[in-house]
Amino acid sequence: MNELFNILPEELISFVLTTLFSLLIGLSQLKFQLKHDEEKGVMTSFGTDRTFTFIGILGYILYILEPKSLTLFIGGGLAMTVLLGMNYISKAWNHNVFGMTTIFIALITYCLAPIIITQPLWFSLTIVVFVLMLTEMKSTFKQFANKMRNDELIILAKFLAISGIILPILPNNILIEGTKLTPYSIWLATVVVSGISYASYLLKRYVFKASGVFISGLIGGLYSSTATITLLAKDAKTAPEDKLPKYAGAMVIAKSMMFLKFMILIYIFSREIFILIYPYLIFLTLASALISWLVYRKPLNIDVKTFEDEHDENDYKNPLEFKVALIFASLFVFFTIITTYTIRYIGNSGLTVLSLLSGLSDITPFVLNLLQNVTEIPEHIIVVAVLLAMLSNTIVSMFYIYFFSGRRADLQRKVFWGFLTIAILTGITAGTVHLLTIW
Repeated sequence: MNELFNILPEELISFVLTTLFSLLIGLSQLKFQLKHDEEKGVMTSFGTDRTFTFIGILGYILYILEPKSLTLFIGGGLAMTVLLGMNYISKAWNHNVFGMTTIFIALITYCLAPIIITQPLWFSLTIVVFVLMLTEMKSTFKQFANKMRNDELIILAKFLAISGIILPILPNNILIEGTKLTPYSIWLATVVVSGISYASYLLKRYVFKASGVFISGLIGGLYSSTATITLLAKDAKTAPEDKLPKYAGAMVIAKSMMFLKFMILIYIFSREIFILIYPYLIFLTLASALISWLVYRKPLNIDVKTFEDEHDENDYKNPLEFKVALIFASLFVFFTIITTYTIRYIGNSGLTVLSLLSGLSDITPFVLNLLQNVTEIPEHIIVVAVLLAMLSNTIVSMFYIYFFSGRRADLQRKVFWGFLTIAILTGITAGTVHLLTIW
């Protein structure tokens, strides 16, 4: 291909590409306009596939005739804008059609020639591909907009604000002497955790909205394994006995996602710890998934109602709510201070106890705090502490199931052995890491 480009004149290649790309855009517009005009029962389009092709060729001719001052190209663009504007006014006046998408696509087609001539080929292809995709996805966007909650764009704006506006302007000065606590580090941890939770929230709401209990446990585990297990336990409180295997399997798979979530967080915050811990977390994720399948595999004759039907969409705390972010930041500061003074005055044995106690609440702030103290705490100690925190959190989850499920013995028999197995495997893994370090 490169040899062919070297043989043929550059002008010929750029002209052919401009014509071809313009024709592709014109064909996509012809298909869209025919469908649109058929629905409206009136002809409102200003041209066909050939029109867009000639627009691209016109832009090419006017650009190469005067490529330095661009007087002809700019003049042609202004003239075409006036003509397209007159067409728009006519459509709006006579047919009450106010869409401007075709006009903007025509202007993009007119600009293809200078882009192809001055920019790399991949850039031109990218523009054409996006134009074609966005043209075909109009109905998809309409369906997506109909599914959106009224405050969904506000939630997105919050995430963009906390990650793109607030985070860069925060100072990186030490807040408490003897710690690595800075406003930037606190908010960075909050943004990363909120981002992962927000991504899983979007998956659950828009991709797997009508999913069953098991898939909901899978996606919800990335959002928050504790919150997901709690909601599933509440739902299982009144579920018939033949449906309990699905709820039990969903609870176990939610816990399996905890290991995957922390593997992602560890990779983001500390590559050194990730290299040490990822084999163990992969093992625990796969083992937990296998246990979940063993709990879930019992065949059922009655389908379980979907998770979306069982719970209001407000059951999940919005991961970008200020209150949620404030609680996380407060826990991060708390564990930073406690960990620093525990290591200073008690040593590694105190950190072991603190790891087990952290499982009583959200262990994410504790783990992220450890990852930011890699230079002061031996790496193998951090790995063991993270695994012990996960062990503790797994055991605490069993108590959540016990209380929120109405203490149903039939459910506990199906789910507790799974959680106990995960806890034992996590404890054995932590012990193995410790013994390997000693040897």
